[in-house]
Amino acid sequence: MKPLRRILDRVAPLFGEGGKLKPLAPLYKATDLFFFALPERTEQGPHIRDGVDLKRFMSFVVIGLLPATIGAVYFFGLRVLAITLVSYIFGGIAEVAFAIVRKEDINEGFLVTGLLFPLTLPPTTPLWIVAVGVVFGVVFGKEVFGGTGHNPFNAAIVARAFVYIGWPKYLAPPFWIIPGSGLFGRFGEYVHAGTVDALTGATALSEWNKLARVGGDVQEALRAFPIRDLFLGSVPGSCGETSAILLLAGGIFIIATRVCDWRIPLSCLATAGIVAAGFHALDPGRFAPWPYHVFAGGLMLGALFMATDPVSGPSTFGARYLYGICIGLFTVLIRNLTPFPEGAMFSILLANIFAPLLDVVALGIRRRKEAALARE
Repeated sequence: MKPLRRILDRVAPLFGEGGKLKPLAPLYKATDLFFFALPERTEQGPHIRDGVDLKRFMSFVVIGLLPATIGAVYFFGLRVLAITLVSYIFGGIAEVAFAIVRKEDINEGFLVTGLLFPLTLPPTTPLWIVAVGVVFGVVFGKEVFGGTGHNPFNAAIVARAFVYIGWPKYLAPPFWIIPGSGLFGRFGEYVHAGTVDALTGATALSEWNKLARVGGDVQEALRAFPIRDLFLGSVPGSCGETSAILLLAGGIFIIATRVCDWRIPLSCLATAGIVAAGFHALDPGRFAPWPYHVFAGGLMLGALFMATDPVSGPSTFGARYLYGICIGLFTVLIRNLTPFPEGAMFSILLANIFAPLLDVVALGIRRRKEAALARE
């Protein structure tokens, strides 16, 4: 890394005051901070600094997403890498443009958004939709509110909702690639919607959603999508949502490193399982068993990596329990009672809206408890 350090130091005057490339200073600083630690040092006491700065925080989330990303390439082929590259390029251009106009630093938050958004998309999604979607998510999900740290919604969810509403035919069956199998899966393939033998007509959630609304052969759906395959990832779906075990591995990492608060995913997944089990007990022939709601679709990805966004989510411990409960409840209700087979996306957006109110409610409950204890 020393040669790179010398190169950056040599070109630094070009981006400083009076330099020819001064307008591009945010891009230079972002590159410097990506490879090296912050150069600032405190001049006066106290000299206490948290070891987990924003750069490390975002880097840990990216590391947590790597198992699901590698799994996506294994199951669906090299097109996953193309989708991810387009997301980073066009989303990065939007981030840089806003940083230059505002004369602010480029934030590391896009490291997560640029990877998280592709994982929510089917591997057959046209690349131009990926580009338009990520730009919309960055601009209208974050930058118009002031950038990272000020966004009321998760930018990746905003991007996913935009493309889902704008081009639903590209995000719904039959445009789903059959996952690869064997030792190398689809690692060496580049498959897409035009590859006829790579298509299937349904996902687990879409099949169960159809059964809930119009009826059908429940046992046939169970045989088509066994729970074991849902857990391992050998089912059609979006790039990073099919393998529950890989998402759990990444989730355990970010929980262990305290990047993610365990209260939100635990309350979310537990609520979804309990409510889904209740629906299934009422009408087993119509509603899916609870593992289909917990392991299938985007709930696991959303609960671990989107709902836990510290900016768009609540800040108090009590509110985080309520927040997770709301997401789990809304997800199962949307899946079972509406024509939309995937409810996690809309549930997280709704919960983002109510996050400040949930903080107020949690603080009110705490104050009442403290007042009651003071009177005793």
